[in-house]
Amino acid sequence: MGNHSETEDIAGTQDDAIDLASLERDEYGFPGPMRDSLVESILEGRKTRTTSLLAEYQHDHEPLPQVGKLAVVVDSEDKPVCVTRLMEVEVCKISDITDEHARGEGEDYDDVAGWRKAHEQFWESDEFREEMGDPNFKINDDTEVVCERFSVVKRL
Repeated sequence: MGNHSETEDIAGTQDDAIDLASLERDEYGFPGPMRDSLVESILEGRKTRTTSLLAEYQHDHEPLPQVGKLAVVVDSEDKPVCVTRLMEVEVCKISDITDEHARGEGEDYDDVAGWRKAHEQFWESDEFREEMGDPNFKINDDTEVVCERFSVVKRL
């Protein structure tokens, strides 16, 4: 199991007092090996940051996440595995991503160059382009991203 010192309690709640059904679900990547690996990294405390395209929020007509938000992380089988709290949100250009953020993604990136290459491959994949409804979607230095830092508050 992961490092429990990274887990904080949800202030003023008991294990059975958390209404998981009322919390937003966080799904990392697409179901399958990618999601399973990301979820494992979260549970082990290696993944404390994530990045989405601002265009995803615009496409889905969703507001940006707010600091303090609690969410249920689900695995590839749609099973809740933990609750996270959003600690920080920043919108920036992809060219402004830092090495610190890249390493916090928990995917063994040494620096932002490796992070960017992997994320561009994901965001320019056929599966992602289909989800966005844009078969010609391309990343460039001015592409805006939503960077989040979170912590695990409860393992399920």
